Amino acid sequence: MSRISHLVGEHDRLHAVAQVELLEDVRDVRLPMLREALWLRAPRSPRSGRRGGRIWLIIVPLVLAFGLEEMLPGPGIIAGHDMGTFLDSHAGHTVLAGAWGWFAVLVALFVFNTVLGEELLFRGYLLPRMNGVFGKRDWAANGVLFAVYHLHMPWVIPVTLLDSFILAYPSKRYRSALVGIAVHSAQSIVLFGIVLALVLKG
Repeated sequence: MSRISHLVGEHDRLHAVAQVELLEDVRDVRLPMLREALWLRAPRSPRSGRRGGRIWLIIVPLVLAFGLEEMLPGPGIIAGHDMGTFLDSHAGHTVLAGAWGWFAVLVALFVFNTVLGEELLFRGYLLPRMNGVFGKRDWAANGVLFAVYHLHMPWVIPVTLLDSFILAYPSKRYRSALVGIAVHSAQSIVLFGIVLALVLKG
């Protein structure tokens, strides 16, 4: 149980700091202005300018690319610091069997990790504001910053750099943080299914 506590604690601490800063910055802004400021809008075609509709189909190849990225080999993983390794272990199966409390904690972690955490911060808050400093390469700088943010899990940094092309660039091209949120959330949906299956074994 200490392994799960450690994993949850690291992510929650980082996300709490990011969310407090975000809330302080946009506290007095109305909802429509907030959605526009954070790019929480349907993707817009860079050619026609139209929003939504078939443009949402860009999510499909991006989710597939994100899934393939997860299968790429990387540097050695530190034991006890990787969620996938833990879920695949005997300890993970034992801890989660019938543990609905841990299920609730992990679901909250997944939501805060993708929807309300990393993607809202990096693609919703930072990316729209990075153009003034980095110009057309703002999406690449955003991807590098996102990789460095994972310093607490250094073994994922090389693969996470690929997220520049799968999460940051499409979010910039289509002017929508919802693209990054949808693609990154696919990972959470898979983890949700695995955790639910393990809990139901109890």
